[in-house]
Amino acid sequence: MLTPLKDKTVIVTGASKGIGKGIAKTFAAKGAKVAVVARSLTIAEETAVEIRENGGVAHAFEGNVADLESMKRVADETAGVFGGIDVLCANAGIFPNAPIEEMTGEQWDEVMNTNARGTLYSLQACLPFLKKAEYGRIIVTSSITGPVTGYAGWSHYGASKAAQLGFMRSAALELARYNITINAVMPGNIMTEGLEGLGDQYLQAMTASIPLKRLGSVEDIAYAAVFLASKEAGFITGQTIVVDGGQILPESLEAMS
Repeated sequence: MLTPLKDKTVIVTGASKGIGKGIAKTFAAKGAKVAVVARSLTIAEETAVEIRENGGVAHAFEGNVADLESMKRVADETAGVFGGIDVLCANAGIFPNAPIEEMTGEQWDEVMNTNARGTLYSLQACLPFLKKAEYGRIIVTSSITGPVTGYAGWSHYGASKAAQLGFMRSAALELARYNITINAVMPGNIMTEGLEGLGDQYLQAMTASIPLKRLGSVEDIAYAAVFLASKEAGFITGQTIVVDGGQILPESLEAMS
């Protein structure tokens, strides 16, 4: 059994929907105090209200991970409300479709700024408080797309997710002196609003490619994040956990027959 997260403060970026919302709700269910961060305060508050109605502790904050000053403000306000920061879940990310032949520099920068630079800024903003924690934890939401697999139209997304892992490994060396660990969860295809928007044909094709024969849930990712945030995971840093139902294992669909 993992040491309870009671009285631990967790910041979750991109927490208004999808995987981020699942992470926020699961940490709250495990007893943590959750800072729900999103670009829209109204939408962040909806998640915070849902958590509180289910007996959890949560507060909503408006923050843009691509803006360092915005994230510093979020970190300061979170520490002011909850007394400190113990865990950062750097989850915020975007994945707009853009074929290489049509991709603009602005589209590339938008994805890299949110997904890669946003990880850096979130960490920098929270670091002064994580250094004061009993043990600091940083969990990055990366992806199998980029570090392991590819998908047409998501080359900028894949590049940003691979960049997160390269950043994480060097950051682990710098943060170790403060008893802070940093690890990443690499989701496969998880049933979220964004995935649903890709259509039934995509969902059916992806389900067929997963050995466990189902798409993942946001809770599947959240439980991995909770483990990496635990006291018991204190000797794990700079590592990744793939949560994909075995999707990256078979060489082909025939390999699963």
